[in-house]
Amino acid sequence: MPVSLVFTADTHVPKRARDLPHPLWSAIDAADVVVHAGDWVDVPLLDRFEERSRRLVAVYGNNDHGPLRERLPEVARTEIEGIRFAVVHETGDAKGREARCAARFPDVDVLVFGHSHIPWDTTAPSGLRLLNPGSPTDRRRQPHGTYATAVADAGRLRDVTFHPVPPRR
Repeated sequence: MPVSLVFTADTHVPKRARDLPHPLWSAIDAADVVVHAGDWVDVPLLDRFEERSRRLVAVYGNNDHGPLRERLPEVARTEIEGIRFAVVHETGDAKGREARCAARFPDVDVLVFGHSHIPWDTTAPSGLRLLNPGSPTDRRRQPHGTYATAVADAGRLRDVTFHPVPPRR
């Protein structure tokens, strides 16, 4: 049975924004599974995700400390519709990322990561798919912030879409 997914990371609330963009909250409310690849910054945001998500798969990032590290793992693993996922915040430099991650996660089909704030969707020669949804609140060198959605269905990840988040005025 198809499972709808939302991927986000590097939300940095309330440091980079007071709240998440409305379209992302709407996507979270509608999704079967929400994946957050770290850098929450504040516990109340995690609480809101837990309240609003049907199922949350999440990790802490390098900017998450104290209670966030107590409540979240560094690496999360789950299987959804026959797809083996791992979630981690940091994967290191872009150069050599596919080979490095394939060696670190040999038993995974999709690795979701954050940290760079730069959307990323590649597949390593081993078949490992690497996804970074970007950041919905801190676009860095990108034209806009982003988050991603997809569908897990019968062992396939399909309809992966990166959604632009317009800058707040």
